[in-house]
Amino acid sequence: MFLSFFSSKNQKLVKQWTKEHKEILELTTKVSDAYKNNKYYTAKKTLKELRKITLRHLMTEDNELYKLTQSSGESNIEIESFVNEFNESFQDTKAALIHLLKEYTTDKAVLDGKFFKSFNILVLRLRKRFVYEEENLYKSLVDS
Repeated sequence: MFLSFFSSKNQKLVKQWTKEHKEILELTTKVSDAYKNNKYYTAKKTLKELRKITLRHLMTEDNELYKLTQSSGESNIEIESFVNEFNESFQDTKAALIHLLKEYTTDKAVLDGKFFKSFNILVLRLRKRFVYEEENLYKSLVDS
């Protein structure tokens, strides 16, 4: 009876990751708004904050999902399939995101039109990706 009051590890991870998705998207909106209003210092500062939370999120998610694939048995074939698809389909976007955050969070980097175009493309990809994760992968993790 008491166990029903406690969340499983997967449920806690999904709750945390979903919260981080929201935080990441809120930060992308703040970067965009600051840039559009020519507040480049604020945009850069927020971009650095975005880098911190995004890298932490990606690292934690990668580590935990890797552990799941290593410990999955016959009953977790669906989860392992989602995890493998997740890893394969997100590699290009993840690499582009990490590169953009690394390049434009240096003190000397200028937030120019090239930055803003690349940033907006990545934000669109992230939004789609987060919806996919939450509706598919995370749902499978919670239901397992």
